[in-house]
Amino acid sequence: MTTATHTTPLTESPFALSHLDALEAESVHIFREVAGEFERPVILFSGGKDSIVMLHLALKAFAPAPVPFALLHVDTGHNFPEVIEYRDRTAAKHNLRLYVANVQDFIDDGRLRERPDGTRNPLQTVPLLDAIESHKFDAVFGGGRRDEEKARAKERVFSLRDEFGAWDPRRQRPELWSLYNGRHAAGEHVRVFPLSNWTELDVWQYIEREKIELPGIYYAHQREVFKRDGMWLTAGEWGGPKETEQVETRLIRYRTVGDMSCTGAVDSDAATNADIITEIAASRLTERGATRADDKLSEAAMEDRKREGYF
Repeated sequence: MTTATHTTPLTESPFALSHLDALEAESVHIFREVAGEFERPVILFSGGKDSIVMLHLALKAFAPAPVPFALLHVDTGHNFPEVIEYRDRTAAKHNLRLYVANVQDFIDDGRLRERPDGTRNPLQTVPLLDAIESHKFDAVFGGGRRDEEKARAKERVFSLRDEFGAWDPRRQRPELWSLYNGRHAAGEHVRVFPLSNWTELDVWQYIEREKIELPGIYYAHQREVFKRDGMWLTAGEWGGPKETEQVETRLIRYRTVGDMSCTGAVDSDAATNADIITEIAASRLTERGATRADDKLSEAAMEDRKREGYF
């Protein structure tokens, strides 16, 4: 006698999370962990896409209650006006307290010196650490992702900083089973990276899914730019262009935003989120590798700055 066997094809569970749902759930968990472990957390918010997504996740994590954190921005004074307008409007919309540490103030009182190349990104560390100390923030959310740059790939989700704000990769703690250790001594603080496991493509797919508003410079637009060191830069008070650098109007967009002196645009006609997703999927350069001059100062430029207290 033979026994008939019936094989049911394996199908995906209707309760399985998509990869975006899984990333969102992880980030929401991190926000709630910090709210439970720390006394004075703050979100670094520049008006760039990663910090915008980070704030969107924080709003989801605590809805319908308000976000229990303030916002902090280190303003170089050379930021894109469109981004600063977005920053202020968003803080007001969600009734969030916004702290702004101005690099210009530190230059004016002699605590910092203007660099010969005009870029102020490397000057952000001192104002950041001053703001953390003066406001007694014990946890600082940053939008760094591991796919951006090799130094950031070394970061844990909870990154311990010493009493001087410095990062020591040898003091990184294990995070098995998504268990995060927020213990720190007096004077120390923890940098927290809820987007650690996201990629640039994930961020844009999430922006498209959630219909998140961004500053217009992330989308293709006509702008007067000039070429320096292989990048299209925007003219400004920071020192560009030089007499030998020709300004031209091009169709460009920005993959990342920061100090105008070191943030390059890319030639692009991607005017929608869907267009950008297609463009990024075909790219073989990271956004920082393609558009950030400050990361090209040396092979270990980012890691050197992180050891000093940078994001």
